[in-house]
Amino acid sequence: MREGKLVPVILSGGSGTRLWPLSRDIYPKQFLPLVGEESLFQTTLRRLQGVKDIAPPLVICNKQHRFLVAEQARKLDLTPESIILEPVGRNTAPATACAALIAVQKDPDSILLVLPADHIIQNVAVYQKQLTLGVAQASQGKLVTFGIVPTQPQTGFGYIKRGDKSADASGYKVASFVEKPDLKRAKKYLESGEYYWNSGMFMFKADKFLQELARLSPEILQACKEAVDKAHADLDFLRLDNDAFYKCPKDSIDYAVMEKTPKSVVIPLDAGWSDVGSWSALWDVGKKDENNNVLSGDVILEDSSDCYINASHRLVAGVGLSDHVIIETSDSLFVAPKSQVQKVKSIVERLKSQDRIETQCHRKVFRPWGSYESISAAKGFQVKLITVNPGAVLSLQLHHYRAEHWVVVRGRAKVTRGEEILELVEDQSTYIPLGVKHRLENSGSSPLELIEVQSGSYLGEDDIVRFEDLYGRASN
Repeated sequence: MREGKLVPVILSGGSGTRLWPLSRDIYPKQFLPLVGEESLFQTTLRRLQGVKDIAPPLVICNKQHRFLVAEQARKLDLTPESIILEPVGRNTAPATACAALIAVQKDPDSILLVLPADHIIQNVAVYQKQLTLGVAQASQGKLVTFGIVPTQPQTGFGYIKRGDKSADASGYKVASFVEKPDLKRAKKYLESGEYYWNSGMFMFKADKFLQELARLSPEILQACKEAVDKAHADLDFLRLDNDAFYKCPKDSIDYAVMEKTPKSVVIPLDAGWSDVGSWSALWDVGKKDENNNVLSGDVILEDSSDCYINASHRLVAGVGLSDHVIIETSDSLFVAPKSQVQKVKSIVERLKSQDRIETQCHRKVFRPWGSYESISAAKGFQVKLITVNPGAVLSLQLHHYRAEHWVVVRGRAKVTRGEEILELVEDQSTYIPLGVKHRLENSGSSPLELIEVQSGSYLGEDDIVRFEDLYGRASN
């Protein structure tokens, strides 16, 4: 990281419950290709390409998502400066503080560009132009936020009221941050032309942010300093210290610093922004057909208009629909009028209270070595399709409560079973008895696919005792 570079800080800790059933705890919305072929996280990184004097990003996420972050960045041929793992979510101020502390160690003059990982921006040229204005303000010691020019009286966003123009006329002093208004007040904000939506995007010199944090929220800075000082490397990741970070107060950048500092500046941004906060928001930004429908997957409609329908695994057919959202996945179906899609959060809360797995993961679960997909399950048995990437190796492990049968359907497998080493190809199989140490490796140059049949008294994923693991995972 060279002196004075712009350092993107990508905040990727959200769970995206408002986009259930596609967004799940283990595979949240920022890693989904909701608009186009790339995920929101990838498009967040890609729209920074071409920005002058920009450094590799610092990405902040939780440990569950660390391999998703690394793999999706790899597919863009991009290596983050660091992937920082939070032991627990503490909102945006602590996450940004840790990134700032790490950045100033490498370059005291670095400028941070703090970005949520799950936003859409349609006009990248305008976006990058406003970033340039932000750099000029941040270089003068200002703490910059980007305010979205509102297009409608929105009650779901916080607002920023602008004050006097800045000295170079590229932005405005921040008069105040305003909580989410009711509809009547939102209409007044829109009519006045003095208010912007709060985007949650910020830019400032790392050291200036830390100075203001020390003055305004010293307890956050103290906890974050300890968490960074005691952090330790784990493969390509940096794990913040658990105990120190757990002690850190929860707070957003807005509340902890931006609302209180006299140095805050807002730069207007009118670039086709969306925080993708609901299914109706995806309809807003999606490509519409002749009947104003936004369709993804295998969908056939008759006499239907203004709908958002996403079919992931099977044909979805509809007749006489208007202003509806339908989301189909391999294990769930969500249907609602567009005007009520926000209530999906209540559905998720009910599912979580019942410990339903549909809030946690899809039938297809990604791992650092590949993926597995549940095919069938009943009392005492479970069937999975396991895909192992070329050269990838699973952990050396055993199970206390289940035995496993493996049948290779494609590729070449190297299997450790106790003291034996087996080489299996298509149509060959092996049996792993309960309690026997075993390991699976793809010894070929193409993906390995096999059918795994588990049988036993308990089939949960926490029945794994790991002895060796290339990916630094502890035993469940």
